[in-house]
Amino acid sequence: MSTFPASLLILNGKGANEPSLREAVKLLRDEGIDIHVRVTWEKGDAVRFIDEALTLNVETVIAGGGDGTINEVATALVERDGNLALGILPLGTANDFATSVGIPQDLASALKLAIVGRDVAIDVARVNDKTGFINMATGGFGTRITTETPEKLKAALGGVSYLIHGLMRMDTLKPDRCEIRGENFHWHGDALVIGIGNGRQAGGGQQLCPEALINDGLLHLRIFTGEELIPALFSTLANPETSPNIIDGVSSWFEITAPHKMTFNLDGEPLTGKNLPYGAVTGRATLPAAAGLPAATLIRFRKAKTAPGWYTAAGYVR
Repeated sequence: MSTFPASLLILNGKGANEPSLREAVKLLRDEGIDIHVRVTWEKGDAVRFIDEALTLNVETVIAGGGDGTINEVATALVERDGNLALGILPLGTANDFATSVGIPQDLASALKLAIVGRDVAIDVARVNDKTGFINMATGGFGTRITTETPEKLKAALGGVSYLIHGLMRMDTLKPDRCEIRGENFHWHGDALVIGIGNGRQAGGGQQLCPEALINDGLLHLRIFTGEELIPALFSTLANPETSPNIIDGVSSWFEITAPHKMTFNLDGEPLTGKNLPYGAVTGRATLPAAAGLPAATLIRFRKAKTAPGWYTAAGYVR
């Protein structure tokens, strides 16, 4: 008889037939661990399954998929403001968040970690008090590439597919004029790429916010400015530490305004608008010691609102 509480595994339909995943679930069930499995078919299924989890008396909900699946499950947990914990099983193309925080790529190891790991608080970002992300929001040319990369190319090449497709679309390179404000931060100009990170990387392994920590109550901002477009882009990629075309900022909130609508990618979920406020929300997740965390975790989400429209995080360890 297992001493661990029951868990609910929510799988993205694309990865549900992975033989190694089935074997991983079987191995843990043979050890006496109670794992319920549900497979999503369409958007909204994850929310319904989390409601079901409340009736099954599970303590951990495990998101099995890519960054988009993790985002959907995490956001639903935040909205319920309950005691369910979040685990992560990386099954996507890029798995940026799972990689940056050290979740094992081996499915059996990742699944066991999600169930037996001890819990530590992490932050979750919110936008407009409606939409959220656990890893990163990206805008500009990089976002267009991520959303336009063909599924077949992603399936064949994984994260490198974003780079290849981006090089093929260099002729469409165009910056966005915008203004960004934060605590002790103000910038306006032409932005080629914007990254707002709770986590460190996006777009198939690109460390847009390499100093970000997911449990410090802060968001990290990185802007790739649009001056002298092509030369600036290549010099920035070659020497990001010394590039004059990179602007960095750190704040518990940022607000982006533009004269035109901008599209941002929030862990795979698109969001369009002219005025987009970003802030942090407290939470907990099952994650290992990378990204500055002391050990593996489970999340219990709780909100801490400090001003109209803004959220902040005051992480805690249980």
